[in-house]
Amino acid sequence: MVNVKGGIIASNKAAMAASKTPSALGVMLNSKGVQERFEKMLGKKSAGFLSSLLSLANNNKLLSNADPRTVLAAAATAASLNLPINPSLGKAWIVPYKGAAQFQLGYKGVIELAQRSGRMKFITMASVYEGEIENWNRFTESYTPGERKSDVVVGYFASFELLNGFRKATYWTKDEVIKHAQRFSKTYGAGPWQTDFDAMACKTVLISIMKTYAPMSIEMQEAMEADGKVGLMNAAGADEYIDVDTEDEDNGDNAAEPVEQGMKDGRKVDLETEEPF
Repeated sequence: MVNVKGGIIASNKAAMAASKTPSALGVMLNSKGVQERFEKMLGKKSAGFLSSLLSLANNNKLLSNADPRTVLAAAATAASLNLPINPSLGKAWIVPYKGAAQFQLGYKGVIELAQRSGRMKFITMASVYEGEIENWNRFTESYTPGERKSDVVVGYFASFELLNGFRKATYWTKDEVIKHAQRFSKTYGAGPWQTDFDAMACKTVLISIMKTYAPMSIEMQEAMEADGKVGLMNAAGADEYIDVDTEDEDNGDNAAEPVEQGMKDGRKVDLETEEPF
């Protein structure tokens, strides 16, 4: 009986010790080089930002198992743009993808960066419900306003006007957004595409006209360049973007089910069993 009790106590102590063992990301966050990098970008806000990053990773199994270097690189991109990474704010996301993490710009982040340019008179986007837009003409960018008939979202509208009077608008049906996302988004069906579809759809439609017709600040260019990319960051700082799909092809047999792989405490693990490869 004593042995059983002793075994239980020992097991509980081991579990508590394991829960206090810092993750690979936690270890990197405590490194001098990483802390100096974020302090340079965020100043006194860096400690709170890094704390929210660790909390975000700890509450997302796929993200907690992602290569911590890629998580830091995505966070560094958000920090350099001064965008919060809290998913509920919709300005920037850190999304797990095939054992890595990528930076994704939210539509509210697009709007904020556009407003910072000081050249926007107004900028807007919205989900369109059945009946609200009729007879959309993509050549004249005109339509007949209608009455909302239901709670069914059928499309997405975006427009902006510059201080000099230049204006641009667009409307995509929901099917058009889905086809575009399936073709161009590597994380379609997961991450914010799964949890915040309308927000991602609005962003897609808004960016479609921003990229071509809006004046692009340096911040906006950097954000769009980094959007959906995977970067690596070591203790000294961000290194480069990598193509995860190409990396998977180079890994031979490991490419069969790459999304199931991840990192835990610096080791490759199966995301379901958490057993090392």
